[in-house]
Amino acid sequence: MGSFWICWCLAILINSSLGLSQNRHFYKWEVEYMYWSPDCVEGVVMAINGQFPGPTIRARAGDTLHIELTNKLHTEGVVIHWHGITQKGTPWADGTASISQCVINPGETFVYRFQVDRPGTYFYHGHYGMQRSAGLYGSLIVDVAKGEKEPFHYDGEFNLLLSDWWHSSVHEQGVGLYSKPFRWPGEPKSLLINGRGQYNCSLAAHYSTGSSTSQCKLTRAEQCAPQVLRVLPNKTYRIRVASATALSAFNLAIGNHKMVMVEADGNYVQPFAVDDMDIYSGESYSVLLTTNQAPSNNYWVSVSVRGREPRTPQGLAILNYLPTTASKLPESPPPVAPLWNNYTYSKLFTSKIVALMGSLPPPPTYYRRIVLLNTQNYINGFKKWAVNNISLLLPSTPYLGSIKYGLNGAFEQTSPPDDYPMDYDVMVQASNQNATYGSGVYMLKLNSTVDVILQNANALEKNMSEIHPWHLHGHDFWVLGYGEGKFTAKDDRSFNLKNPPLRNTAVIFPYGWTALRFVADNPGVWAFHCHIEPHLHMGMGAVFAEGVHLVGKIPSEALTCGLTAKMFLNNNNH
Repeated sequence: MGSFWICWCLAILINSSLGLSQNRHFYKWEVEYMYWSPDCVEGVVMAINGQFPGPTIRARAGDTLHIELTNKLHTEGVVIHWHGITQKGTPWADGTASISQCVINPGETFVYRFQVDRPGTYFYHGHYGMQRSAGLYGSLIVDVAKGEKEPFHYDGEFNLLLSDWWHSSVHEQGVGLYSKPFRWPGEPKSLLINGRGQYNCSLAAHYSTGSSTSQCKLTRAEQCAPQVLRVLPNKTYRIRVASATALSAFNLAIGNHKMVMVEADGNYVQPFAVDDMDIYSGESYSVLLTTNQAPSNNYWVSVSVRGREPRTPQGLAILNYLPTTASKLPESPPPVAPLWNNYTYSKLFTSKIVALMGSLPPPPTYYRRIVLLNTQNYINGFKKWAVNNISLLLPSTPYLGSIKYGLNGAFEQTSPPDDYPMDYDVMVQASNQNATYGSGVYMLKLNSTVDVILQNANALEKNMSEIHPWHLHGHDFWVLGYGEGKFTAKDDRSFNLKNPPLRNTAVIFPYGWTALRFVADNPGVWAFHCHIEPHLHMGMGAVFAEGVHLVGKIPSEALTCGLTAKMFLNNNNH
């Protein structure tokens, strides 16, 4: 206990010397279900303190957050993951059920206490079952430390949290995913911007039909009316965008306006202008928008589905030029998104994202390389997703406590494979479509450089390969490159080692590969998984562990389940 607090105090002294503000922010949150109308159709959402989406947290780099979370759900546990926050020194606060902590049971309270050490655009969300699909998410904005400046100028800012929405409950969806025959929940009913959307109602319909928008019955106007971004002419605004979607990839555009990309996943990028941008689940960006269009008009902000055949209308918000009234609909229809399966367009966009000049380059070589083959499989007739033929099955005892205290029976001790059979043809259906469950861990050498090659393949259906956005907890990684087909050692030559972007989420395109590099310098146990909620629920993930022996005293409430609970009971009895 003492050594942990000595390290904590040293960190505070070091940060103070760097000019970080060291403010503390205290929150008391209660998670519960409530009735709400996100898309004008009333249903049940998961809310925090009666708010959907949850409250926005705003702090400065170096500040400490103290969130006292009480589970007011009657029949299920809950945890919250702070997406993009590295949790250095506080791995038990990462908010991953069965990995970093036990679930918070009904009526119980857990205190998340951690430092936000880097400025950027982040968010938080549920990380147990399908609770992100139920609406458990909110924004987390970290400003630069006091006395510091951003490397770009802006006059004001907006925050856009993107999500998708279903009318069936997450419990019903989960049962379908675990059923035989398999029952897919289908495409979302609506797309939400800051928790607001319109089901079965296109506000832009009159552009093609000549009809009015009276068909849109915004009976819950305060809950589902389009978000309005009020701006002044000839100003520059920072728009922070984060995607908490459960399934969908989006294309974001603002009518008649260009956007200049300046930040990705909390890291500065070399600025470049775009007419529209792709954003995958788990990603966040900042773009600069200059209000240089006719001030007598308003303009659509639109999100459209990418990577899946769209069966959901666009999500819409309004860019409102003051003093024009926000009720005046834009004169032009919403921007037309690129064709949903135009992956060439998407790859051109991702290739433009490079680190800001002067950023830290990656280590030139790796210590260990792990190749992860993403496949769809069957286990005992149930449809699953697998990585190197193993579908992740999380144990009842969190890995962090199990490894820290040597509970070898808590999870599978055999390490998952670092590669897959080289004769596997990623372009066709697998000859053997069966996989196995596994709970093993990739044990990484502390401070070593690790390469991860994400390899996409054909799914169960012929000519079918899906987009997968992968998110790493506890670290950022350099995205060294993307490629077509099967990765080989020759592809190393194409890696960008000069200015690759630092990210925490990266996409693998259909039938392609994505190369990542990170330094395993954060003692703890960390999830690495597809950020599509059903895919993770069906086993598409892996677990990394490094330097767990250096982790300080873990709060007992993060441990008291499964074998660790028995251990604590036995110790107390003696």
